[in-house]
Amino acid sequence: MTVLDVRALNRATLARQMLLDRSDASAHDAVAHLCGLQAQEPQEPFVGLWSRLRAFEPAMLSDLLVQRRVVRVHLMRRTVHLVTAEDALAWRGRHDAMLRQRVLGVYRDELAGIDLEELAAAGLAVMADGEPRSMPEIARELADRWPGAGARALGEMLFAALIPVVQLPPRGLWRQKGGVRNALLSSWLGREIDPPSANGVDPVGEVLVRRYLAAFGPATSTDLRSWCGLAGLPKAVAAVRDELVSFRDERGRELLDLPDAPRPDPGTPAPVRFLPAFDNAILGYHDRSRIIDDGHRGLSVAGARVVLVDGRVAATWTVDDGTVQVSPLRALSRTDRDEVAEQGRELAAFLSDGESGRVTIAA
Repeated sequence: MTVLDVRALNRATLARQMLLDRSDASAHDAVAHLCGLQAQEPQEPFVGLWSRLRAFEPAMLSDLLVQRRVVRVHLMRRTVHLVTAEDALAWRGRHDAMLRQRVLGVYRDELAGIDLEELAAAGLAVMADGEPRSMPEIARELADRWPGAGARALGEMLFAALIPVVQLPPRGLWRQKGGVRNALLSSWLGREIDPPSANGVDPVGEVLVRRYLAAFGPATSTDLRSWCGLAGLPKAVAAVRDELVSFRDERGRELLDLPDAPRPDPGTPAPVRFLPAFDNAILGYHDRSRIIDDGHRGLSVAGARVVLVDGRVAATWTVDDGTVQVSPLRALSRTDRDEVAEQGRELAAFLSDGESGRVTIAA
């Protein structure tokens, strides 16, 4: 079986993630291809798409949110993701059990003894008036009925797990601030979410396997589970295995992939790319060594924005008063520093509507 080394996996990831060459895809199609963008920090997806698309303008994504073609929902790993309306409706029901278990993992004591089906029905009755609410607001409306549970535990369980909701604009619009206001996903999109499949088949799981490999492969089944948080995908993997090809990594682990997906030559040059906090290209795997050194792995979960040099995390970046400030994690060659500076100036211009092109690179 062919062995793919770290550099081969790196180039495949960059190609799938639109980071090896910027794409001409629309913002909507890019969000769909990437299986959504991690979006608990509302402004970060704009940088994520700017790094991936040739002609991206912030209004493109804001318009998709206002037009209800993309939505902000709790989904993979119980984190807020920006996904297409179609994927939200198709995938939300498949994530239901995982969302419940993850909230219980945090608030099990506070929610002990509460019938979750009863809680869900009560929450839906409150939301039936069509008014958007925050987590604290719906928790307060039900606090008298479940006085022993904390407000945060009730709100999290209701809006992050039990009731499929969407976070409404202006949350997530370009340069606009707004608290989280939740509305029923079905009401916002005018269609009920897809019901769970019957007869022991898992068509949504099979779709997730294919879509994940298209955007993140080659990858292990453990990587797949780490990306979505779903434990029940072995049957889905088995169901589509005849469609897949297999490789090994340098540790001997099986890597699954789609047969015709891009796997560039490991020697393919990789341009500098600035990534937002919690970017898919890093968080989409259990083993992230293909793109970030183990010693820097903590940056990816701490919300650091990073810079890829030769396809790997080599620096972090921040913005202060219109200036992009880069802090290298290792020594950069003169050529690398020049390319980082060039991309940094373009990012500064993007973030400031062309008013700034300033970038600094620390020693």
